[in-house]
Amino acid sequence: MGSNRAKENPPYLTPEAFAAEANVSRETLDRLRAFADLLAKWQKSINLVSKADLPDLWRRHILDSAQLLPLMPPAPTGRDRVIADLGSGGGFPGLVLAIMGAGQVHLFESNSRKCTFLAEAARITGASATIHGMRLEAIGGLGGIIRADVVTARGLAPLPQLLEYAAPMLVPGSVCLFLKGAGVKDELTAAGKVWNMRVETLPSRTSGSGVILRLGEIARDGAKSARP
Repeated sequence: MGSNRAKENPPYLTPEAFAAEANVSRETLDRLRAFADLLAKWQKSINLVSKADLPDLWRRHILDSAQLLPLMPPAPTGRDRVIADLGSGGGFPGLVLAIMGAGQVHLFESNSRKCTFLAEAARITGASATIHGMRLEAIGGLGGIIRADVVTARGLAPLPQLLEYAAPMLVPGSVCLFLKGAGVKDELTAAGKVWNMRVETLPSRTSGSGVILRLGEIARDGAKSARP
């Protein structure tokens, strides 16, 4: 039984296996390889991913990010899709999505060293990404400059807080894609005390306990917010 399980779930995902799983072109794979090589180099001085995850980078981080792309709504007619990625860190999921051509991606990260890494990674891969070195609490000060079709986040904060961060950028038709873990039901319950939204819970392709929340029609419920 153990042998069969090992065959079904090999210890490490190779770049070639990722390309087949995510259906990416050779050119896109080469750009993702360049990103992965740069991350491994910078990892020596900046903690971009868990050291234990680094050998399986292509599954644990790159495929985990890439799985969001097919879940996004189509790009609006006449312009690129606008994506806001909250707490981008080492580039997951936002920079991976930018490299894959998901649209115009805005990466929000408060750590200046990680911002430097993200800028260099965007440069060498030619990704359409803008880095915002700021705390997420300051997003509201952008004054509606960024109107996001999609907001993404991965393991950043509880759902109620994520929605507070995302709210200033949401427009009619916006979708939030949040990678979540086993505690997602409690987070949905807490968020439902303040927010009305359409909720889809989708299985993660990289983690047995992970899920993807696809949220739409998001609006603060004033009556709920006013309750003591």
